[in-house]
Amino acid sequence: MIQKLISRIRETGAPVVVGLDPNMKFIPPMLFDDAKQSLERSENTDPFGDDELSVAAEAVWRFNKEIIDSVYDLVPAVKPQIAMYEQFGIAGMKTFWRTVRYCKEKGLIVIGDVKRGDIGSTSEAYARAHLGRVKIGNHDVPAFNEDFATVNPYLGSDGVKPFIDVCKEYDKGIFVLVKTSNPSSGEFQDVLTKDGRPVYELVADIVNEWGADSMDGDYSNVGAVAGATYPEQGRILRKLMPHAYILVPGYGAQGGKAEDLVNFFNEDGLGAIVNSSRGIIAAYTTEKYRKYGQERFAEAARAATRDMIEDIRGALNKS
Repeated sequence: MIQKLISRIRETGAPVVVGLDPNMKFIPPMLFDDAKQSLERSENTDPFGDDELSVAAEAVWRFNKEIIDSVYDLVPAVKPQIAMYEQFGIAGMKTFWRTVRYCKEKGLIVIGDVKRGDIGSTSEAYARAHLGRVKIGNHDVPAFNEDFATVNPYLGSDGVKPFIDVCKEYDKGIFVLVKTSNPSSGEFQDVLTKDGRPVYELVADIVNEWGADSMDGDYSNVGAVAGATYPEQGRILRKLMPHAYILVPGYGAQGGKAEDLVNFFNEDGLGAIVNSSRGIIAAYTTEKYRKYGQERFAEAARAATRDMIEDIRGALNKS
């Protein structure tokens, strides 16, 4: 699967992933009105869903679809964050599923930002739900069917190896949390081990070991997550995991700058893909793109995506 992602990065010339993390405050009111009217006209009611939750989930779907239509030809991948859908219950999970399916129809690689990680059969169930298939009678049936998923390694190998096994079975990939972009990540990830190294370096070493058994060309289907907000750690992690693709959150709204990203890439110009979520999907709310207004929110997202791509290209060309 990592080779499919690399091929799309080369085709687009954009090591960029758009995060589909639809917060309620980003959704223009007109989409709620349209969703409510549409559901009122529909004869298909959801017996499991509250009306307001169903309206919100439908508005999110309409928002996502316009964003996807505006950027699918510019970027290789998208990253829907499952919590932003779970908050709407069953209706929200249907929107997550519809979003994944539609993105794949548009030729996009889908990174499910699910941050799963448990042990034994539970971890395997998560892996099959998001990356593989579940056996029902004589049939193997896909559920959400993303291409990659984010995985939390802090329960140890028991929580990760079931994902790796499913990835091998279905040619999928994972991104393992190593050094995350949030401000408090250091409370655990920066703690020094008995040999004086921070925990995130230990995790990186283990990710490198897991990845060696999942190679697909020069890179592994076992990648890592490392935040753009920690560029010096990125330099270290790039050396510790030479064959791991690094998913880099934290660009833009979280403070990461293009020049900070160079450390995460290899000399071949590959090795990393940079995420922006609200910096793109909520671009119309910022001063720079305010001219587009609410009704042209998708055009603002496209403009912000173009600007991000050029910003990253410029930084990489200087390095």
